[in-house]
Amino acid sequence: MKKFLLVPVMALAFCGMSFGQNKGTVDAKMLNDIRSSFSLDASNTAIQNAITNSESIRELSLNRSKIGKTDHFFKYRVEVKGITNQESSGRCWMFTSMNTIRPEVMNKFNLNSFDFSHNYNYFWDLFEKSNLFMENVIATADRDMDDREVVLYFKGPIDDGGVWNSFFNIAKKYGVVPAEVMPETKVSNKTREINSLLKEKLRGEGYKLRKLVADKASAKEVKAAKVVALKSVYRVLALCLGEPPVNFSWRYKDADGNISASKEYTPQEFLAEINPDFAKTELVMIMNDPTREYYKVYEIKNYRNVSEGINWTYLNLPNDEIKKFAMASIKNNEAMYASCDVGKQHNRKAGVMDVNTYDYASLVGVEFDMDKTVRILTRQSGSSHAMALIGVDVDENEKPVKWEFENSWGSTSGHNGYLTFTDEWFSEYMFRVVINKNYLDEKAQKALKSAPIKLPVWDYMF
Repeated sequence: MKKFLLVPVMALAFCGMSFGQNKGTVDAKMLNDIRSSFSLDASNTAIQNAITNSESIRELSLNRSKIGKTDHFFKYRVEVKGITNQESSGRCWMFTSMNTIRPEVMNKFNLNSFDFSHNYNYFWDLFEKSNLFMENVIATADRDMDDREVVLYFKGPIDDGGVWNSFFNIAKKYGVVPAEVMPETKVSNKTREINSLLKEKLRGEGYKLRKLVADKASAKEVKAAKVVALKSVYRVLALCLGEPPVNFSWRYKDADGNISASKEYTPQEFLAEINPDFAKTELVMIMNDPTREYYKVYEIKNYRNVSEGINWTYLNLPNDEIKKFAMASIKNNEAMYASCDVGKQHNRKAGVMDVNTYDYASLVGVEFDMDKTVRILTRQSGSSHAMALIGVDVDENEKPVKWEFENSWGSTSGHNGYLTFTDEWFSEYMFRVVINKNYLDEKAQKALKSAPIKLPVWDYMF
């Protein structure tokens, strides 16, 4: 009986002693000082009334001096037409990658409109991510479940996310098809439930694979178990998204009203016809990350979707250099995959992003003064959305003043589906651009040839 009582009594005594010695405690004197720093004078009362009765702090912070100051005209603009809509899915990287090559297809076949089947590539993206997850589980099966890398794999076995290399990996292996060949489904347009189903299945199968490895199963037995799991994944995908075609026939009506003859393709053959050099692409990712040394190449471990595919690899460059190269691409009528922190200072109604679009500091009387480096390191900012970079406007000295995105949120979003952002916003919230390396200068091209610096899967930027 005494032994039973001793543990809680000692624990309470220890907790009380520890609490009393904590120098970080907010004591009465400190609290009184903090309280005295705020008073409900007439100004604060008016602000409090406004905020507490408003639907949105953001709307109250809208900076009147910025409204109407940014137009949507651009001296240089890629020839694009048609706005896509990713609906309630995280496939922006896929839509953006396809949006950069849609103009080529429309020009090649003289079409007024065209779109790819995102559903087709989404099927294979989830399938390959499932395989990669299980391969990662097998490779780390000798580590504890609380190992940092193991935790990360089980936390997110699959998801909708990706970057340009994700599309490259999938399209290179499985090709692409026109939208009508494998149309969207309710599930592909609203992906939360299929992601949830697959995550539950994969976590269970991943745990079984770890146990097989721990029980000294042969490599052949482990592989067989993975194949069984992949059959289940394929079944779920086929039932929810439809089964992807092995081959298909396609014909079209061109801008002059001519109807083409029907032609048979495999998805790989269709990609080869519209973009013969896709597999040996000259595209490279350039990125502005001020937390790391410029003119260095970085590679994120295991940031890919296909086991044999390429990882997320980029050349880190100063903003001014990225802008210079991006302008050259736009002037040559070549759209670029780009990604940014789209939620920052974004006036959705106007379709404009500018620094200080929302003046929170003036509303609440508190300064928000982090620069891009600090925002990255503290996880306050990071790339959240991909769009095609298609336009730039310049001043009389040919210096950029604003830029334009082609978005994938439908034509009713932003300015008829497009977003305009100032050059200052570019500097603060743009992160990545995928560009033909021929637009890079000699210094950047030389840096591209250096061996990549490897970053861990849990790196703060990704």
